[in-house]
Amino acid sequence: MALPKRIVLTGPEVDRTLERLAEEVLLGRAHLDEMVVVGIRTGGAFLAQRLADKLERRLKRPVRVGILDITLYRDDWTRISHKPLVGKTELPGSIDDQDVLLVDDVFFTGRTVRAALDALIDYGRPRRIELLVLVDRGGREFPIRPDFTGLLLSLPSEERVNVYLTEMGPEDQVAIEATPAYKG
Repeated sequence: MALPKRIVLTGPEVDRTLERLAEEVLLGRAHLDEMVVVGIRTGGAFLAQRLADKLERRLKRPVRVGILDITLYRDDWTRISHKPLVGKTELPGSIDDQDVLLVDDVFFTGRTVRAALDALIDYGRPRRIELLVLVDRGGREFPIRPDFTGLLLSLPSEERVNVYLTEMGPEDQVAIEATPAYKG
């Protein structure tokens, strides 16, 4: 029997969570002028832009934001497709000696973030990389942990966290839905 879809964050709750995360990012940060917010394509890119907008309102100045495509850095891309669809990486200048805030929607095994770290290093040598995720669903397979987390869950492998954002069509929400067991 399929598990029903459970909403764990509504649209307003997603927005409040991003507001809280923006505040956490600003606390104790010394090099705000050397910070670059980089979202992992696709959901992380939309969240990175939203977060940058919230940071800009607080700082009253622009925040540099970029998009990172990790398709060819994934350790499973050949399983997904023999002709992977590669998106464009768009960084706002050099990331050398910058504080990079890497943003993703859901943190699971750590494999996506590992791929993102490899990709970032190909673009330069940041002074520091921190990770911000909207949802950490538990289940890590790599020794990687987010620095900033919107919602922490502990889910069995047969459940999946889906982040729906208005930029992709439906209204904002985070849902837990059934999925075949993870075969990572």
